[in-house]
Amino acid sequence: MQLLEDRVARRSVLGEQCAQVMHDAVLAMKEQRKAFGETSPDLRATTANRAAEGVESLRRSLRNWFQDHDGYDPDFAWWCRQPWKALDQEMSDYAAFLREELGGIDPEDEDQLLGDPIGRDSLLEALAYERIAYTPEELIAIGERELAWCMEERRRAAGEMGFGEDWKAAQEAVKEIHARPGGQSEMIRALAEEAVVFLQERDLVTIPPLAEEVWRMDMMSLQRQKYTPYFTGGEVISIAYPMEEMEHGDKRMAMRGNNEPYSRATVHHELIPGHHLQGYMSQRWNPHRRMFYTTFLVEGWALYWELRLWDLDFHQTPEDRIGMLFWRSHRCARILFSLKFHLGEWTPEQCIDFLVDQVGHERRNATAEVRRSIQGGYGPLYQCAYMIGGLQLRSLHQEMVLEGSWSEKDFHDAILHAGPIPNEFLRAEMLGAAVPKEMSVSWRFDD
Repeated sequence: MQLLEDRVARRSVLGEQCAQVMHDAVLAMKEQRKAFGETSPDLRATTANRAAEGVESLRRSLRNWFQDHDGYDPDFAWWCRQPWKALDQEMSDYAAFLREELGGIDPEDEDQLLGDPIGRDSLLEALAYERIAYTPEELIAIGERELAWCMEERRRAAGEMGFGEDWKAAQEAVKEIHARPGGQSEMIRALAEEAVVFLQERDLVTIPPLAEEVWRMDMMSLQRQKYTPYFTGGEVISIAYPMEEMEHGDKRMAMRGNNEPYSRATVHHELIPGHHLQGYMSQRWNPHRRMFYTTFLVEGWALYWELRLWDLDFHQTPEDRIGMLFWRSHRCARILFSLKFHLGEWTPEQCIDFLVDQVGHERRNATAEVRRSIQGGYGPLYQCAYMIGGLQLRSLHQEMVLEGSWSEKDFHDAILHAGPIPNEFLRAEMLGAAVPKEMSVSWRFDD
């Protein structure tokens, strides 16, 4: 660390001193490995993995430091090349020791799940940063309430399909309504156009012709589907669907999990009026506000439309309702499993079981969802932000449109023009309220 700090401070480099520092570091790591081997500390896999990542990060920084001097300073090269070679190898070995020997992690196992729960105090800090005036426990209670509503609606739809109250049987039937191999992209195109027509006929939001024209499609790689089993979107909608080299069972799960009613419920989430339209507008209205980006608005906007289109009877059949309710249940489940994981209450395996049992995921897809949530590079509140952000915007819609004087179109256009600011600030702007420099986190949108 001292070598890196000297570089930042622009201090002169003495090759002999640097060589001694690296040599001492190698000896220290060897001694530490020996000590750990004798004491066998009880270390969680997630802690060991975090420590190994820290070593690897330091190793990368030191490699840049070494390359900045090697070949430019003859004295440095003469003293440091061999000590650096030894240090680079020892840091690699030390990280592997932490991860494999202490953490029990198999580096060849691509299917393992490694999350890192942050704890309640860190969750409270993250919620305050996102301007959410609720505790993790209060958000879990909201998720449980919304999931109970979904369960009741799924039983009602199952009855209309002839399955009594057996929503799981109804969902299994819906999963068989899928495109033939090679036909998924055509189905996505048709569903996207259907959503646009629905919005335009009701004059719900401004859709610039160019935005309607320029969105595109691509097919998702096999590796990416390990983390993202369903399509994702924006200007380019990336389609998850079985690939020829998949195992037969995985092909069936991928096909069933991306069936037409499920897709009909979320193509609009990714394209129009969801993320594509949102991104198109954010490039043209208040782009300086991107530094205040928050998932609670960005994902909340797309989720809000799932709620709004349900209220507007976008669904046409009980099968469509089962598809919409699958995703709505999933958004509720994301609140529950992500927060309970970070509170240390659930393991990754319990999260997977919950998605299978209470939402109806294929196990392969549930595993990918959990992997995406806990080790896919997303923040701890990302999955929670979908439904909570959507409920914030639904509450604002109630206040501004249903109980106020705004039209649907003006309301939706105003959100798109505002930029990706926290929803509490969005509400203040739309109400014309003054925003003090030190504004407390106070909006209780669900009370």
